[in-house]
Amino acid sequence: MLAGAALLGLAAPAAVAASPSPTPSARDGEAAAPTEAGTSFRAATAVRPGQRATAQASTGDYLYWQFPADAGDRATVRATVTLPETSARRSGTTWRIDVYDGLRRRQACRYGSDTRTLAADARTADLTCHLRTVRAWAEPWSGDPLPGAYYVRLTAVGVAATDAGLPFDAALDVTIEDAGGAAAVDGRLAAPLVQGSSATVEPEDGWSSGWWSSRWLWTAGGAALAALAGVWGHTLTRGPGRPGGTPGRP
Repeated sequence: MLAGAALLGLAAPAAVAASPSPTPSARDGEAAAPTEAGTSFRAATAVRPGQRATAQASTGDYLYWQFPADAGDRATVRATVTLPETSARRSGTTWRIDVYDGLRRRQACRYGSDTRTLAADARTADLTCHLRTVRAWAEPWSGDPLPGAYYVRLTAVGVAATDAGLPFDAALDVTIEDAGGAAAVDGRLAAPLVQGSSATVEPEDGWSSGWWSSRWLWTAGGAALAALAGVWGHTLTRGPGRPGGTPGRP
């Protein structure tokens, strides 16, 4: 097959030249942004933070994506639903995004609109979920977000029978900010929470699981300041006279 492709390339250089140039991500060897979504947790389509994932589906379908989030990350998930201009909807439709961690526990949004009702004459719905900061370690009962894969599910809820199956376009954007040392905690997971999947992704720099944070710098700086303060205090409390603070004889 490769040999045939090479012969075709030699025989039709004009066709190759007329084809669009590859995107920068393709030239750099990075995966292009996905143009489809999975239909279950195990088949969730992998998307990296900063990519814009798109998909086409029918109203009533469940769309699944997944992205990696490491300790100290604050993730924001934004989804856009667009209906065609000639949509035959007869009633309003409510759209919803849910975010789950690697244990498939639903994670609450700190703020944002993760549910939107689209009027019958409207075409676009924007949904946003600002997640809590991912912790390096937590008690099992706490339900805190932990490092690993996070799953996004987009669907319409309460769909009227007359509107089920109508087409729509979906877009997903995931952005991540570093919360810094203020959100760091002691302890770490032995491994990120990533369940079996054919498209699991991890952060570009690998999983840190909280082994490093700016708290190390603050701790080292505090220790240095404490040592200097001790030396300065000792100097002040030394009495006059001979070295060591012992007063000399008259």
